[in-house]
Amino acid sequence: MGRAVGILILLILALTMAGCSTVKDTFDFLPFVDNGEETAVNQEAEAANLLAQGMEAYNTGNYYDALQAFNEILDQYPFSPQAIEAELRAADCHYYRGEYIEAKTLYQEFEERHPTNRYMPYVMFQIGMCDFKRTDRIDRDISGAQDAINDFSKLLRSFPDSPYTREAKAHIAAAKEFLVNHEYFVAVFYVRTEQYKQAEHRLKYLLKMYPDSAIAPKAKALLARLEAGNPPKWGLRRWLPDLHMPALKFWESDKDKIPGKNN
Repeated sequence: MGRAVGILILLILALTMAGCSTVKDTFDFLPFVDNGEETAVNQEAEAANLLAQGMEAYNTGNYYDALQAFNEILDQYPFSPQAIEAELRAADCHYYRGEYIEAKTLYQEFEERHPTNRYMPYVMFQIGMCDFKRTDRIDRDISGAQDAINDFSKLLRSFPDSPYTREAKAHIAAAKEFLVNHEYFVAVFYVRTEQYKQAEHRLKYLLKMYPDSAIAPKAKALLARLEAGNPPKWGLRRWLPDLHMPALKFWESDKDKIPGKNN
């Protein structure tokens, strides 16, 4: 009995040692894999693939699909090398879809997060364009023109020699002319409602502040009629200025300077 137990114990020990050796040998031959490093590589590859898809759609004017790809990068891979590019392109997509308020918000967030980014002159120019583009008519909200002047002026102060200097100055000039036309439009409104003193006051202010504006000759003629006691009663339509933003003094070529935008 005792001998049988001893043989059983020896058999168990032999099997255990053989099992340990087999397990050890198995693990000795398995390659070491850093799961964290492998995951990072896979994520970067996926982000790069999404960026390529987004840029292909973006460069063909398919801004909806491009925006989906860029947003997926920002949602799934916010710390990838592709995330900064996706931020900028997402703002561009909203801009080219005519969603100027959304685009301006994203450009401003980009400016705050990446103040030293090499595309900063472009970002600041686009912020101004968002305000400029949302400006409609002089008889409606004029805050877009006012904001655009401030935006472009900030760009000129920060980057006076950027590729966007000429465009910024032209847009400032157009926005100022727009605001002058608004002042003149209000004066004509006062004439129409027979509030002649208010109209005179408005016209004098306009001519003092903007003597070289395109509307100045018409403003002088209207003021002379009022001061002579001969305000126009009929045909006031011909005294009205253009209700829309004045044309720029050059052919717009913004697209030529858009980083990464195919022509």
